Amino acid sequence: MNYKKLRVIISGGGTGGHIFPAISIAGKLKEANPDTEILFVGAEGRMEMEKVPAAGYEIVGLPMAGLQRQLSLEGLRHNLRVPGKLTRSVRLAGRILDEFKPDIAIGVGGYASAPLLWQAERRKIPTLIQEQNGFAGLTNKILGRRAGCICVAYEGMERFFPADKIVFSGNPIRPEIHAYTAADRAEGLKFYGLSEGRRHLFIVGGSLGAGTLNRAMRAWIEARCPGGEDVEVLWQCGKYYKKGIDEFMAGRELPQIHYTDFIARMDLAYACADVLISRAGASSVSEICAAGKAAVFVPSPNVAEDHQTHNAMALVRKDAALIVRDAEAAEKLLPTALELLRDEERIRQIEANVAPLARLDAAQTIVDEVYKLI
Repeated sequence: MNYKKLRVIISGGGTGGHIFPAISIAGKLKEANPDTEILFVGAEGRMEMEKVPAAGYEIVGLPMAGLQRQLSLEGLRHNLRVPGKLTRSVRLAGRILDEFKPDIAIGVGGYASAPLLWQAERRKIPTLIQEQNGFAGLTNKILGRRAGCICVAYEGMERFFPADKIVFSGNPIRPEIHAYTAADRAEGLKFYGLSEGRRHLFIVGGSLGAGTLNRAMRAWIEARCPGGEDVEVLWQCGKYYKKGIDEFMAGRELPQIHYTDFIARMDLAYACADVLISRAGASSVSEICAAGKAAVFVPSPNVAEDHQTHNAMALVRKDAALIVRDAEAAEKLLPTALELLRDEERIRQIEANVAPLARLDAAQTIVDEVYKLI
């Protein structure tokens, strides 16, 4: 294929699950043609405004915000401001398109994706949607009617989108995530100060952490870590919870538990893990498939359309992962993970089932669809 120079807008963000695939797509576009110009459009105050420039790309912010679901005075005030922010975002998105004049607009989900793609479709600019989850949100379902292509990561997405527009691409992931060798494992153990002779459990709650996973760990520690005699834990608690975990761990002599707010080398954390505990965001699920690891998923109940449960169940139905409901995590999560950790044959079975689900060429597939649309 002739990868000519393009002008591309990529819109969306809000979470790592939207941002990292977007950056992966951008990187593959630049590989295809280094002269391609890429502009990101995000939402003011969201994490893409920090992560995208750190990856070397320009980004413009829209004053976009979503509705808050909890009932409170502050939540009500916030929601009353949303329509005005939406109106300004739609107007600004149109101005950005008129000035940048892209060949295509790519939406990856998140607040900023809707006004940008809506305005692009009005201007007859080709659009591509990258839907990460197994249950499409309302915005993407509406935008998908007029999009040129919808790249998906799960089967059965014709429930939400026109079947003739769907391309099964998988989710783009960070290029450093891959199936691991014994040498990778040894490097990971050394990097995180873990012992060779033990089993290793990796708990990952995302950049901000996951309160449910942290509470389950605290309950297990308070019960004196039953079943964890030969286990080392690498516990990513998240920066939001770090102070509270510091206070909880103060005075506890537990050298087998290594906790941190941030994982500097996610590839090495995967490499040395025998079993993972994780939320079931689309990017996390895709990375675990690429790493070929056995995981216990705890889907977050605080997401639209319960899409994390749909993501996790796509693997569970193929015997490629285990699941523990959020409401049952305090009681069942650590016992479930530790039982799996002790069953090496079961781990190998899950690893064998999860590895074929990886789509390591997802970003390239999406780039090829971009060029086909143009």
